[in-house]
Amino acid sequence: MPRTPGFLTALTAMVAFAVAPVAASEPDADTVVARVNGEEITLGHMIVAYGSLPPQYRQIPADQLFDALREQLIQQSALVQARTGDVPRAVELTLENERRELLAADMLESVMKDAATDEEIQAVYDKRFADGKGGQEYNAAHILVDTEDEAQALKEQLDEGADFAKLAEAESSDVSSANGGDLGWFRDGEMVPEFQNGVESLEPGDVSDPVQSQFGWHIIKLNDKREADAPPLDAVRDEIADQLRRAAVEARIEELTAGAEVERPEIEGFDPDVLNKSELLGD
Repeated sequence: MPRTPGFLTALTAMVAFAVAPVAASEPDADTVVARVNGEEITLGHMIVAYGSLPPQYRQIPADQLFDALREQLIQQSALVQARTGDVPRAVELTLENERRELLAADMLESVMKDAATDEEIQAVYDKRFADGKGGQEYNAAHILVDTEDEAQALKEQLDEGADFAKLAEAESSDVSSANGGDLGWFRDGEMVPEFQNGVESLEPGDVSDPVQSQFGWHIIKLNDKREADAPPLDAVRDEIADQLRRAAVEARIEELTAGAEVERPEIEGFDPDVLNKSELLGD
């Protein structure tokens, strides 16, 4: 269900006003900052609302946003209190989905928090680089074009002796064309998989057949390759930590879903296009 970013109006109108001091000398999440017909709005509500603002608004000093944000919550409370009748089904389902999403995300945060200790990162580093080597590095150039036919025509010219760098300068759509298509040195995994696979199939001096990636069609020339030295731990610490966190999350999700009693009822005559029928939710 689409949301109307109503806070933008309040923030734009009030952003220039300074914050009035809150009465409590040591405020906490339960500190009341406003009441609407007896319904309390707390500092905790304010903190959560501030954290969910678009990035451009969070760049504005908090003391300039406080009054506007509080006013927005006051207006929302007044609007909610003025409602009559049942809560629309779409709203109920949206709240259920958001609660599920937020609690699941909080669970994953707790999993990731303890998933990449210094000891674990060091252990992965020691295992990966036990031989002191950091994998292959490649020095390559490429010509990037939009279609396979263009790439194949260029490959035929290269097979007939055309100069790779000159063709790259004239035909490649990549910014590397200014340097004759030269990409310099790069490690395993730094290029998209299709390009990486194309490079790995070559020996120095070879030129590839057309290789397709998300960027278009490449003709790749491998200039050289070498075994890289192991990088220092600090250079790969974040990468290893991310891998450990992803692995921990995947393992926890697999563990929980495997241990859960999950049912997926078959619905006779079901058509997935029913997802487009918002009218099923009613008014």
